[in-house]
Amino acid sequence: MASEQPIVAGVAGRYATALFDLALEEKALDKVRADLDRFDELVAGSADLNRLVRSPVFTADEQVKALEPILKQAGIDGISANFIKLVASNRRLFAIRGIIKAFRALVATHKGEVAASVTVAEPLSDQHLASLKSALNAVTGKDVDLQVEVDPAIIGGLVVKLGSRMVDSSLRTKLNSIKTAMKEAR
Repeated sequence: MASEQPIVAGVAGRYATALFDLALEEKALDKVRADLDRFDELVAGSADLNRLVRSPVFTADEQVKALEPILKQAGIDGISANFIKLVASNRRLFAIRGIIKAFRALVATHKGEVAASVTVAEPLSDQHLASLKSALNAVTGKDVDLQVEVDPAIIGGLVVKLGSRMVDSSLRTKLNSIKTAMKEAR
């Protein structure tokens, strides 16, 4: 149903939708998702690969030739490798990270997952992490893919971002609110 699909637009959306349909048809969603996640990490972690992906100086053939050993070394093959090379040969490699993001959104919607980002002042124990995930699952009624970030600057508490909603119960925010209230009281 179209209403259940997330909105993906532009070049990234068209490519992601085509890849999603193919991966779903071939029953390879999880493999393609894992391969694209691995490629996205490679691009994010390498200035040279990022330059290859983003720079218009390289021809499509040069990009495809440079990608082949990288994909092989990373263990990315099949649909994923062919897709990345197709994107490069069509001179759209600059959009690959957006395509990957849109693909993740399509897969998450298909699987009934919701992404949540949680910022904490110090690492959570396994018990606290499980409790938090359970609470978020109960609130959403869906399986929550939890990304935890540690930021000591929030002092204590946590900041939860779930879709378009955000709950900030950090000590830093509470202290800033008190400080503002005291200034206004003068």
